[in-house]
Amino acid sequence: MTPSPSTARESRAVLSAMMAGVMILFSLWVVRPFLPATIWAVTIGITTWPLLLRIQKLLWGSRGLAVSVTTLIALVVFVLPFWLATTTVMTHSADLMQFGETVMKFRLPAEPDWLAHLPLVGPKLTSLWQKFENTRVPQLVDNMVPDTGHIIRWVLNYLGGFSMLALQFLLTLIIMAVLHMKGEAASALVLDFGNALAGQRGKDMVMLAGRTIRGVAVGVTVTALVETAVGGLGMKVTGVPWASVLIAITFIACLLQAGPGVTLIPAVLWMYIFQSPLNATILLAVTILTIVIDNVLRPYLIRKQANVPLILIMLGVIGGLSAFGLVGIFVGPVILSVTYTLVKSWLAEARAASPTTTSAKP
Repeated sequence: MTPSPSTARESRAVLSAMMAGVMILFSLWVVRPFLPATIWAVTIGITTWPLLLRIQKLLWGSRGLAVSVTTLIALVVFVLPFWLATTTVMTHSADLMQFGETVMKFRLPAEPDWLAHLPLVGPKLTSLWQKFENTRVPQLVDNMVPDTGHIIRWVLNYLGGFSMLALQFLLTLIIMAVLHMKGEAASALVLDFGNALAGQRGKDMVMLAGRTIRGVAVGVTVTALVETAVGGLGMKVTGVPWASVLIAITFIACLLQAGPGVTLIPAVLWMYIFQSPLNATILLAVTILTIVIDNVLRPYLIRKQANVPLILIMLGVIGGLSAFGLVGIFVGPVILSVTYTLVKSWLAEARAASPTTTSAKP
């Protein structure tokens, strides 16, 4: 039986789509060493695109000058803080592993004399202190926190050496500059691809993906910078030892959505035990302020760009980090946001298409 012309056309279309999909997968396999830098470049490029257009208007319409200025801004805001933080941690990796082993052997010393004289809570805190005085840290966190050395080695293996990290950042800036120079053409290509897949809905998904990337990049990065600046100033003023290393770890922890409390809360406890209560109280106030910033500024910046539930953004950041590494901070929220909007749109269309039933009047 000879197939009809329409069936033959549909078969060719399916085979062409399958072949195109296979070729795309092979192409991704070939360029996989450059994918992390490309994803970072696309993320930063989308985030700074509105800024590029404003700068271009101020610089007499020159795209080249605008790209140069925007690349410099991206270097200062996005690349340089991450470079300083990661290289600081990598430089002190041996000291950090030794410090982690020392912490795991730590025992709480005798309570300070001033603790019992605190009004109202002094006797209760003294009793609680004495209960934990002979308790070692491993007994408290054995089933909660993995081996510190293992964590640091994993981070170092993921980041690679200084030269590899510098190469990734250099590639990121170069690719971002190229995307900015050809931004309109790249945007049209992506919109056409979305239109070919799903018509107007595909274009809407592309626009949503761009807004989500911009919201997450601005929300996560700016909030991490503000938290690190406030927390780092507090640690410097109160005389916390190893402040530069702790500031670097704070920035990385904020990027990874662990929050500033990862470093600030232990620092506050250390200050109360070994330093003056005044400095410890000042650092406690700074810690509370950074936690408030984390819970107020980041949601505001993200929701300003992407009108999706904030819980999806947070789950996307954490889940994307676990699945894809650092680039998953941006990939995860985009996947969840686009999926959420697609499902919501399909359900709305299904409700609109379903026949409405009216109840009979008595």
